Amino acid sequence: MTGTNGRSPARRRPRPYRDSLLIYAVFGVIVIVLAVVTGGRVLWAVVGGVGAFLLATAWTWRTLRERERERQQR
Repeated sequence: MTGTNGRSPARRRPRPYRDSLLIYAVFGVIVIVLAVVTGGRVLWAVVGGVGAFLLATAWTWRTLRERERERQQR
């Protein structure tokens, strides 16, 4: 087995908040790019993309916090 971290590399801790933020940001950019490419209304695409990003991120973060609270209560 070869790798820069040796035979038993330390596992990276998952970062669900950062990961969800990045995924939804990419989705928002895709919405905007599709609007530009297809000749749609860019302003509405920006508003929709940003709105979807904010709603999806808020929903995911709320769900993650609820899971963390449930784990702490156990």
